[in-house]
Amino acid sequence: MRDRDLYARILGIEAPWAVTGVRLELAQELVRVEVAWAGPAKLTCPECGLEGPRYDARRREWRHLDMCQGKTILEADVPRVKCPEHGVRQGKVPWAEAGSGFTALFECVVIDRLKEASITAVGVQLRMSWDEVDGIMERAVRRGLARRTAVAPERVGIDETPFQQRHEYVTVVVDLDDGKVLYVGDDRKRGSLDAFDEGIGEAGRKRIPAVAMDMWKPYIASTRAHVPEADGKIAFDKFHVAALLGKAVDTVRRQEHRALSAAGDARLAKTRHLWLTNPERMSEEHWKGRFRQLRASTLKTARAWAIKEEAMGLRWYGERAWARKAWRAWLGWASRSRLEPVLKAARTVRDHLWGILNAIVLGATNAMGESVNAGIQRVKRMACGFRNRDRFRRAVYFHLARLDLYPFLPPVTHTDS
Repeated sequence: MRDRDLYARILGIEAPWAVTGVRLELAQELVRVEVAWAGPAKLTCPECGLEGPRYDARRREWRHLDMCQGKTILEADVPRVKCPEHGVRQGKVPWAEAGSGFTALFECVVIDRLKEASITAVGVQLRMSWDEVDGIMERAVRRGLARRTAVAPERVGIDETPFQQRHEYVTVVVDLDDGKVLYVGDDRKRGSLDAFDEGIGEAGRKRIPAVAMDMWKPYIASTRAHVPEADGKIAFDKFHVAALLGKAVDTVRRQEHRALSAAGDARLAKTRHLWLTNPERMSEEHWKGRFRQLRASTLKTARAWAIKEEAMGLRWYGERAWARKAWRAWLGWASRSRLEPVLKAARTVRDHLWGILNAIVLGATNAMGESVNAGIQRVKRMACGFRNRDRFRRAVYFHLARLDLYPFLPPVTHTDS
């Protein structure tokens, strides 16, 4: 078999294209495969289907899968057609998508590796520049978003996540039924969420029965402005209530620890994780050991912790009337605690009790959103952080939106020159 026939089979080159030459450049570790158009003199315009004469050809190159331990480069003069109606259109090739300098098979390999490694690592493995790998990721996400059918979720979760340490945030919307990311918006302002609400349309907003979120005013305002009967659908789930109360307990602990330490009492030293750990996840050693004595003491921190744990137990009330009665009793206890951090948290709970009750009655929880947040943190660690908000949003879509990222081999048509 001749080398041209061999490479034609390896690369899947078929008529009207043909491999016309193969060059090995040892010094540069390159294999250059020349491909030529052998089709008719007249071509079809993709806009209207009319035939037109071949106008000219443009030289193009594409990186393909490595062969013989060297980079493989495809070269071809791509013909253009002159349409009497739409002017000159440049031809597509069957081995790559328009605008890409890589074959579809090569991009598939890069996408597979990007799912497991950072852009930098993939670049080193495949002898590519950082920008080349990032370009393939960008095209993959753009391709996936374009292919995705209209977003029509039922239960959604809304949360913000930082991509830098300088209070730089993005807004993330998650489908609570299957855990995929639906939308990533800049910042955490009302406009960040407005774009999603407007994007799903009026019909999509009407079919949403529950929206789980934290007690962030811009998110509440946006949901109220777009989702019908929003005050009966907005749910402040237990994760955000637990975070609010956990912060209050930790503030009490820090204040009390400073006061005790000044008197030579180190009981609260290195106990932060004990007060913030869910008792169900606490080891037997911790629960029955030092923490048993601490929580049974007269410490202010122990009192704040008991108030928090009582609130977490109220999640089991399934009816709105009983839940409201139980939460009001808890608010009375918290208000009499004389612990300012707990009082502050209790005021926040009182102001948002309507949404907490919604979460109980609707059974809405942002657990799936918290799982996605953990996935986002893994993406950040793999990339060693992000300096660019757009690249961060793109990485979240790439790894967590379950998009169809892979290129397909298009038919031989023509596109804008």
